[in-house]
Amino acid sequence: MDAALSALMNAKTIAVVGLDARTSRPAHQIATYLQRAGYRIIPVNLGQPGDVVLGEQAYERLADVPGHVDLVDVFVRSENTGPIIDEAIAIGAGAVWLQAGITNPEGLERARAAGLAVAQDRCTMVEHRSQ
Repeated sequence: MDAALSALMNAKTIAVVGLDARTSRPAHQIATYLQRAGYRIIPVNLGQPGDVVLGEQAYERLADVPGHVDLVDVFVRSENTGPIIDEAIAIGAGAVWLQAGITNPEGLERARAAGLAVAQDRCTMVEHRSQ
């Protein structure tokens, strides 16, 4: 098992960046699955902080999330992931995971150098189901 998958399987709190109340979106569907699997899901929605999604308060930035975040699950375009990765490093998250279709090799190298487990272009739901 690689470090990112191990981080996912051992996580308790997952901040989902890009999660909002739109149930038709992949972020919502995957976060719902993860919540039902027992994870605490924290919505991080850069445009709509203050909303309640899946029964949890949404935050504008990772730095606003109270408590420790074990894994940051990212659902934003690849070109917008750099600041999110840097914020995950800054808050001391255990891992940063870029969902299927999302990549940022340079950003993930920064995260890896800071001691975070990393994944890109992989789906947390698919990976969790395969275990």
